[in-house]
Amino acid sequence: MFNAFNYPKRAMASITELIKIIEREKLNVDTDLVRLAYEFAKKAHEGQKRKSGEPYISHSLGTAMTLARYHLDQDTIIAGLLHDVPEDTDYSLDDVKREFGDDVAHLVEGITKLGKLKYRGIERYIENLRKMFIAMASDIRVIFIKFADRLYNLRTLYALPPKKQERIARETLEIYAPIANRLGIWQMKGQLEDLSFKYLYPKEFSSLREELDKYYSEREELLKHARRRIYAELKKVHLDVMEISGRTKDIWSLYKKLQTHNNDLKSIHDIVALRVVVPTIADCYQALGVIHSRWRPMPNRFKDYIAQPKPNGYQSLHTTIFTDDGKAIEIQIRTADMHKTAEYGIAAHWHYDERGSIMLDKKFEWMQELSKMQQELISDKTYLDSIKIDVFQDRIFVFTPKGDVIDLPENATPVDFAYHIHTDIGNTATAARVNNQLASLDTELQSGDMVEIITDKKRKGPNRDWLKFVKTTAAREKIKNAAPKGIFSSIPGLRRF
Repeated sequence: MFNAFNYPKRAMASITELIKIIEREKLNVDTDLVRLAYEFAKKAHEGQKRKSGEPYISHSLGTAMTLARYHLDQDTIIAGLLHDVPEDTDYSLDDVKREFGDDVAHLVEGITKLGKLKYRGIERYIENLRKMFIAMASDIRVIFIKFADRLYNLRTLYALPPKKQERIARETLEIYAPIANRLGIWQMKGQLEDLSFKYLYPKEFSSLREELDKYYSEREELLKHARRRIYAELKKVHLDVMEISGRTKDIWSLYKKLQTHNNDLKSIHDIVALRVVVPTIADCYQALGVIHSRWRPMPNRFKDYIAQPKPNGYQSLHTTIFTDDGKAIEIQIRTADMHKTAEYGIAAHWHYDERGSIMLDKKFEWMQELSKMQQELISDKTYLDSIKIDVFQDRIFVFTPKGDVIDLPENATPVDFAYHIHTDIGNTATAARVNNQLASLDTELQSGDMVEIITDKKRKGPNRDWLKFVKTTAAREKIKNAAPKGIFSSIPGLRRF
């Protein structure tokens, strides 16, 4: 598996390497056309060099390689090769369109429109964020090219002055990594965070890397031994094991987790994990049974994300076991499709409709909402507040009585939940049951809660006081739009039970 730190300072600027990735990943891509795009980009950027001293085409290739590793389509990979051509060379967008078609030109134009505004904090970044979410809603592939572009820039950040390093790293950690997280692209999120961590907090980064390196050999041996034993136990019951691979927790994610564990590395039980990939869901549960019958599971560490997937589609069984020598190790069990979703997030969730337009799963409708808000010309403050909640705030997932998973921002309430289900349910809500206990409508929900809304069809509309505690933009707008100003429900205050 590739990660943030296994690249040499001078990336492998070779079209041959890109073609090898395309062939290895078995992508439906015309490699002759990719070579033509490479030659076009190489000619356009001829004589240009990066601050690192390498030819500019190395950046174009590095961007395209990342897109190929994430299984993006032919036009996206070609757009990755050409993404800087209109802005940084004598060739125009029309030249790109003439040579490679409308779709490639559309993607290159989307990247060009995002611009290169210097990051000075999210409050002063609002116009770029508007552009970004409009581009994402128009074609999600644009943000993948931007991520790939940024990933390469971070890998060559050593060549820039310290102030510029800090600015780019902070923008990545505060803007791009949270967006990657919201899109479920955890592998990309982890790489963006780890590379930024290195430049933003160099002392903390070096200290943690040094601490991890002390026990690297021990962890590798633990993974190797556990992998061999688990594979043998699963083969005994004739399970078809497609893959067992080890993973180490991303260093930024580990750093943040340590903040809540008194910086005690020994209290973190998922620093290393084994991922067991099997063909079917039934095989996942059988593998879990075999592992639990052979090794003692750690109490309260089992999570079934197959029966109850995360809102962004993540599915897997998680358990932590004690190995034969008493060491704890996390085991993740999933099918090949689940593994693809876990690795590539939204890249595994978009497809073309009959007209050739990009279609997204319903779980990503929030991008359309943010784009629609821009068209309504709302104030910068309102838009920024919405983005902070819908994109940059941590998420929780709660359940309906039927077991459906609902994705909400942290500290969301039953009113947010009600409006997420349906406007009429929100408008007629009178109370809630949270985990079968009566709760007031301003109760802050927690991940894993089961929520039921009690409604009254005679209720004329929402209570204006709900605006004081709702968290989601959707709930806030629906409460405001339920009736003309001043004709809200006359029930005073919050109704408690």
